[in-house]
Amino acid sequence: MKGKEINEEVEVPKGVEVKLEKGLITVKGAKGECKRVFADPKVTIKVEKESVVVSAKSTTKREKTKVGSYAAHVKNMIKGASQGHVYKLKICSGHFPMNVAVTGKDFIVKNFLGEKHPRILKLKEGVKVTIDGEIITVEGCNKELAGQVAADIESLTRITNRDLRVFQDGIYMTNKDGKDIR
Repeated sequence: MKGKEINEEVEVPKGVEVKLEKGLITVKGAKGECKRVFADPKVTIKVEKESVVVSAKSTTKREKTKVGSYAAHVKNMIKGASQGHVYKLKICSGHFPMNVAVTGKDFIVKNFLGEKHPRILKLKEGVKVTIDGEIITVEGCNKELAGQVAADIESLTRITNRDLRVFQDGIYMTNKDGKDIR
């Protein structure tokens, strides 16, 4: 069943510039630049002076969800360009002292559970990883990239074939973009 027209408006704060060209939205701010393509003929996006309007006419359930999703993506892009997205992880090593380092585009974990070969992760472009003691900080203006790098770091030290009640070593996420996970 088709409904009426639905609109969602996203406010653009000062210091953030939003451009729209053929479905490609570009958001520039103090922390960087985010780009994303929104291609749906039934959903229209308009950039006004101080807001971005996402709308659809004669909506079905599918178009309503797309309007909400597109508006949420635009909000995340604006937040990323102005403030950035930050994920925090904690290094927990109980049995063996773990060495963690970032060299260039590689994230390296040495001596994890006494292993002789280091575990290496290639970092994605546009994401900054810093290590301060036992806290790892992942920052980026693209929420999907920053979250994926944090998840990749967490899964890099995943333990298999051992009793998880005894071997609790690893790197675990403690903060997802400003929300504590405890």
